[in-house]
Amino acid sequence: MTTKGHRAARRTDALSKEVIVQAATEILDADGEAALTFRALTRHLHTGYGAIYHRVANKSDLLAAAADGVIARVMTGLAVEGKPQELLRALALGLFDAIDAHPWAGAQLTREPWRPTLLEVYKSVGERLQALDVPEDAVFDSAGALVNYILGVAGQNAANARVLAGSETERDRLLAEVAEQWAQLDPVQHPWARNAAKRLPEHDDRAQFLAGVDLILAGIEAVNRGRSEN
Repeated sequence: MTTKGHRAARRTDALSKEVIVQAATEILDADGEAALTFRALTRHLHTGYGAIYHRVANKSDLLAAAADGVIARVMTGLAVEGKPQELLRALALGLFDAIDAHPWAGAQLTREPWRPTLLEVYKSVGERLQALDVPEDAVFDSAGALVNYILGVAGQNAANARVLAGSETERDRLLAEVAEQWAQLDPVQHPWARNAAKRLPEHDDRAQFLAGVDLILAGIEAVNRGRSEN
């Protein structure tokens, strides 16, 4: 039986929402979304339910605030001067790395794409597209294509890593198995897969992601260059 003397000391300082969100982020990073409960928070913060409910309405509110914090840190760390293409690449890689480090954030952003922090992402992307002379009436679709690619691929990469428990060895083993299967496919029906099998085991997810960003940016510039010439 646990005696009163063996219980963890209850904190006496007032909790801010920032402290609660930071604690939630630590739980999410360590054990995933399922582990984030108010019971877990009370243990982590050595406090009672009332102190948490006073600052946070529910788990959805907490998840949203934690994801906002992840994105906000990316946005505040970005350079403000430079070539638009390089600034967009830096933004894309910043988001990719942040979601890779916090896989739960990618799923949360997909559930609530209207979050104010994502508005800041769209604003940053839109301003840099305008600096590339993308016409005003084309910025909406261009920004949507780029941001959806960034969040979609980053989220899928994080989800894959979660399935593989973050193990590089397990990832290498799985890719080697898939590559071997693809290499055995019929060369007439599946020429792409057989060729891809040569690169699949050693490809770099981050480099491939950035190649996709470059393709989208090149496409945006080419399409709008063609529009201006007609």
